[in-house]
Amino acid sequence: MLALGLAFFSVPATPADIPLQVWQVDPLVKVFRDSEPADDLVDPIDVARGEHAVWQIVVRSAKEIAKVSVIVSDLKSGREKFKGLRVRTVGYVPVNQAMPDPPKDALRKPPCDFADPLLETSSFALKPNEAQPVWIDAKVPANAKQGLYKAEVKVMATVDGRDLSVKIPLKANVYPVNAVRSRLWLTNWYFPSQKFMQLPVKPGESQEDAQLRVIAKSMAEHRQNVALIAPYSLTKYELRSDGKIRFDFSDFDRRVQIFIDAGVIGRIEGGHLGWRIGGWESPFHIDAQVVEGGKLVSKRVDPSSPEAEQFYSQFLPALKQHLQEKGWLSVYMQHLADEPISTNIESYRAIARLVRNYMPGVKTIDACHTKELVGALDVWVPQLNYFAKSHEHYMERQRLGEEVWMYTCVYPQGEYANRFLELPLIKTRLLHWINFKYNATGYLHWGFNYWLKVDDPYKTLISPEWFLPAGDPWIVYPGKNGLIDSIRYETMRDGSADYELLCQLKQKKPDLAQKLADRHILDFDKYNTDPKTFRRTRKELLEALK
Repeated sequence: MLALGLAFFSVPATPADIPLQVWQVDPLVKVFRDSEPADDLVDPIDVARGEHAVWQIVVRSAKEIAKVSVIVSDLKSGREKFKGLRVRTVGYVPVNQAMPDPPKDALRKPPCDFADPLLETSSFALKPNEAQPVWIDAKVPANAKQGLYKAEVKVMATVDGRDLSVKIPLKANVYPVNAVRSRLWLTNWYFPSQKFMQLPVKPGESQEDAQLRVIAKSMAEHRQNVALIAPYSLTKYELRSDGKIRFDFSDFDRRVQIFIDAGVIGRIEGGHLGWRIGGWESPFHIDAQVVEGGKLVSKRVDPSSPEAEQFYSQFLPALKQHLQEKGWLSVYMQHLADEPISTNIESYRAIARLVRNYMPGVKTIDACHTKELVGALDVWVPQLNYFAKSHEHYMERQRLGEEVWMYTCVYPQGEYANRFLELPLIKTRLLHWINFKYNATGYLHWGFNYWLKVDDPYKTLISPEWFLPAGDPWIVYPGKNGLIDSIRYETMRDGSADYELLCQLKQKKPDLAQKLADRHILDFDKYNTDPKTFRRTRKELLEALK
């Protein structure tokens, strides 16, 4: 096999002279189909134990190639090595409509194809003069010895009857620093029972539970440690002869156990009890079991009504006792109703009173758009722009012993960091640097896999029924045997590891930790997004911790 082609650092030549071009690009850089070789080499990648070393190479040819194959060796340092380096082809998805308020640094103006899904294949076809990125990563073992590790990537193809290969070295500098787990509370809301995922099931297992196992495994691999599990909808109810209700929590228990077995829980995020009865500004009603015609039926009732009181005076104490018996009470939080605003505060407070009265001691949590919820909320989760606007209020709640997280959902847009496809990828990673700088100890997002409004998540990134910026409703894609990760999902995982390392440095050298965060987070909506500067900051962070 002829060793022909171009690795970026070799002697320059024109594309017409080169049958196969291969170069390395920082994985924080999104590659487009018309991308050309650039000096974006990361050499070496600096990593802690327990996080992922990630590389990105790009392959291009002036000629059409039916099949390009990529293989990678083990990562070695002397006699030390770890196997299992993963090679995935970066896929592209179409974005046909720009977000309403795009930032100045939007990468391209739609319509445009953006790199995102990580396809589970290490071979691909090449069209003439089109770049194809390849994602390579390795989970650094918790007991890995420090030192410089090396691997080799070989890119092979047949062009004009000639077998060609290009070799690229990969390097990872492993530090004696532990980032196995993260103290950042992290949750993405998931949606099982999807038509796009039809999985093999175990004997006695439902399709929904098979999907939940795959979802939970993926979340654990990406540092998620909070699971949204709805006690009301997962409980069976039976009317007893004395008019009281018997509660069967077995379905709720089974779901909790799936996420425990996968390593996600951390904490249980009890699903919402109340919902808007109409438009955005309408009050909340609450789900309840009421007796009609001698039978129990589920209805949405006024949270101040006798029906709500009669049901929740039974349900909440029974749920609390059950959580105590299972050993889950200390990690349980209860949602009331999503995104309360000033016009529906009274109905929200009525739901809070039920939980306070009949489930005392259990923390309440909600995404919120208003700070007028003192007394009703224990875990505040303001949208990032509201968090910025009222930061001092939230820090005062934190000083008083309450928790403060943050979330993004459709908004904020403009210059704010988020996980939309049009944004520079580093802005997605910096979300968790914002967590650190502004003392938000958790991050929530509603859209893990909300594919419900589209016919094909790979072809329609924006729902025609409900406008959501591309990248907001999902961060994973359906695959034949499970889930397909995205480069945004991997990047948020790595941002969570950054948060943990910054927290460790804060305990050791608080001024330096703040200095490093300040270098990239200039304000809530102003950032230094230069990847090379970021890599230097990461190295300084790891050096300070070793």
